[in-house]
Amino acid sequence: MPQLPDAGYVPTDDEIASVHAWFAEYDAAAARRDIERMADLAVFPLNLVSDNAAGQGASAQWDRQQFVATMTQVMGEGAEDITFESVRTPVFLSPAMVIVFTDSTMTAGGETQRLRYADVLIRREGQWAFQTMLQGGWGDNLS
Repeated sequence: MPQLPDAGYVPTDDEIASVHAWFAEYDAAAARRDIERMADLAVFPLNLVSDNAAGQGASAQWDRQQFVATMTQVMGEGAEDITFESVRTPVFLSPAMVIVFTDSTMTAGGETQRLRYADVLIRREGQWAFQTMLQGGWGDNLS
């Protein structure tokens, strides 16, 4: 793992573990296609940053209803298992803010897709919640 310069907040091992535990819960909900549980782990309005098919940057804010509708459409309601293998690099800005860079392999219905994305999580009332999703290829869904 790359060593970052001493430029600010240094998280404890427990703080790092809490972020990884949050993602384990989120990934488990995604694997079950439990979109409502995924939404429970977010802060709305949720910020989204992406690009579209034309290669242009795109951003939007979604409320819970739009998140659930879009994720249901994107993830489908199929019976096949979804699995994730992810390597995550959390970069803490403070004890209550972290940007997490993820390199992931998602397998669904026998097809594998490699993903790279980042999420901004904030800590509220002792719990992490994601507030911003950054990932290429979603721009045409951001309306």
